[in-house]
Amino acid sequence: MKTRILSGVLLLPLLIFVVVSGGIWLKAAVGILGLIGMHEFYHAFSRENRGLHMIGYAFAIFYAVFLEQIIHGDNYFNIFVSIFLVVLLIYTVVCYGKTNALEGMTGFFGFFYAFFLLSHVYLIREYTYGKLFVWLAFIAAFGCDTGAYFAGVTFGKHKLVPALSPKKTIEGSIGGILTATLLALAYGLWISRYYVLEGVNILLLCGLTGFFGSFLAQIGDLAASAMKRLTGIKDFGKLIPGHGGVLDRFDSVILTAPAVYYIMIFLIEIKPN
Repeated sequence: MKTRILSGVLLLPLLIFVVVSGGIWLKAAVGILGLIGMHEFYHAFSRENRGLHMIGYAFAIFYAVFLEQIIHGDNYFNIFVSIFLVVLLIYTVVCYGKTNALEGMTGFFGFFYAFFLLSHVYLIREYTYGKLFVWLAFIAAFGCDTGAYFAGVTFGKHKLVPALSPKKTIEGSIGGILTATLLALAYGLWISRYYVLEGVNILLLCGLTGFFGSFLAQIGDLAASAMKRLTGIKDFGKLIPGHGGVLDRFDSVILTAPAVYYIMIFLIEIKPN
């Protein structure tokens, strides 16, 4: 536990720096974390298939470099995904015997799960008011994690999904959602006090992202546990002492960031900075 806390304290200033800086610093950080996450995912599901890994890394780097154009261009993302899948299918056919269709599927899913979903942290930050709302992705994830832990220790009696995580309880889950939602609302009150954001219902946005984000944070955590049980590993990696790998530490943020991003799109008209 001490190692886990120490690692978190040491990494917090770096996280704050890259998120506050935004731009190329945040894009580079997200890109590096995404590639490491893909490596962890590929190592777990298709350890020896290096050709498949190279295809995934190449498309991930292309996506990172041209992220704005792919996301905001007309049908560019659809074209990108289509070409990516076709290349994977060609590889599966040409290298049949050395690979298989299941590994081909993991090639795309590894990018989508570890890279694309995480890239929403950058997408939030680079949009109007993103420098304020990007923190909601972390408030929902880490607030839920902290609240669930203490609520579970104090009140936990009924197991949530014992087959995946024996220590998680329904009481802890509810405590995590309540904690994250209240923290998000408190953050919204702070924003309202110091900033004037035209056309934005700040408390509604923060409340929704806190509630749905914390729910998805737990899904992300349990989904990662399901993957690790399937592949027979304890952690995806050992990069962060006390936490494991990138996917172990950011399994919640991987789902809270898209939640924040799409709730913002639904509630307000967002334009790139």
